[in-house]
Amino acid sequence: MTRVKRGTTSHKRREKTLKYTKGFKWGRKSKERSANEALFHAWSYAFKSRKLLKRDKRKEWQGVIGAGARNETLSYSKLMGALKKKNIALNRKILAEFAEHHPEIFKEIVQIAKT
Repeated sequence: MTRVKRGTTSHKRREKTLKYTKGFKWGRKSKERSANEALFHAWSYAFKSRKLLKRDKRKEWQGVIGAGARNETLSYSKLMGALKKKNIALNRKILAEFAEHHPEIFKEIVQIAKT
């Protein structure tokens, strides 16, 4: 039977791991075991933080929309309920953009929702 050398595949895998840990401190950038552990934690935190960012942004948008709605003598919840009844499908990001930077457009949207 012929001999099979498996060094190239393992070496590629190790190099790939170490490539991702470039810029880490101490042995976490150069030692395979530490690098794997560091990457496991780093990618877990990155995934979690993306979800938290979405949550935080949504809170910000709700605050901006609420402030804009109060200028038009309407609460946030009443405005969102009215928009849903009228089948106006604008997401909170766009509504917040209108409320903050284009108040005349936001005012028109509120008036349509009220009637």
